[in-house]
Amino acid sequence: MGIVIGIDVGGSTTKIVGVEDKKIKNPMFVKATDPVTSLFGAFGKYIYDNNISLSNIEKVILTGVGSAYIDQPLYGLPTAKTDEFLANGLGAQYNTGLDSLLVVSMGTGTSFVKVQGSTVEHIGGLGIGGGTILGLSKLLLKTHDFHQIASLAEHGSLNDIDLHIRDITPHPLPGLPLDVTASIFGKADANAKVEDIALGIVHMVLQTIGQGAVFASLNGDIKNIVLIGNLTRLPQCPDIFPRLEEMCDVHFKIPEYAEYRTAIGAALCYIRNREYRDIFCGKC
Repeated sequence: MGIVIGIDVGGSTTKIVGVEDKKIKNPMFVKATDPVTSLFGAFGKYIYDNNISLSNIEKVILTGVGSAYIDQPLYGLPTAKTDEFLANGLGAQYNTGLDSLLVVSMGTGTSFVKVQGSTVEHIGGLGIGGGTILGLSKLLLKTHDFHQIASLAEHGSLNDIDLHIRDITPHPLPGLPLDVTASIFGKADANAKVEDIALGIVHMVLQTIGQGAVFASLNGDIKNIVLIGNLTRLPQCPDIFPRLEEMCDVHFKIPEYAEYRTAIGAALCYIRNREYRDIFCGKC
């Protein structure tokens, strides 16, 4: 088998990975102003940087919302599309040793996918995610630079932003320690520091996603929750999700290459002969 290229095409970002002999080859992330530019920029840079010739590529598998704009094979190569939720499930399960898991894909919004053995099922989602962080940051922090927001948040505190259980009662409530959030942004005022606001925004999004995943897990016996997508890179993840584990009897896992797992899953759709749709040249 030659190299299988999996590509997750977003609105303006593309993640690309090659799989050869069951090994992941140097995942890559490229941003551009539109999906097509992002896709072709990522593909060209990836094969150039990794010294891959077109003749060594066996298949290109596309997924993600941006793949809807592609209706012909890439550079004449055998090209196909696959369902994003299937790619999420296969990619998140890869090399985890888990047979059953709940996949939380944290991108612009958030999707929940249940994986049980070879069965992958999309069970819902939330309209909250990276897009929420960027949108609120534009309004409240006057920036939409993700790295700047994350940097500000690292120097922030929630003590003057969120209302905690200890702020409304001196005694813990059943299952709710004193340091648990009672109301997100419940203590914020007009003079809050920008660092605190940044942390409040990030914390709100990550905690809401985590609680949503916990609620989704209540409908079955799956307790392993695998987090994938761009938001896994936020430095607040190692603080927020373990705290939820302590209270909610679940286990959160952020796997290696977490932000590239959908692209990995796309490649696996072909390698494992799962559902995909070939793209044919309109002139053929």
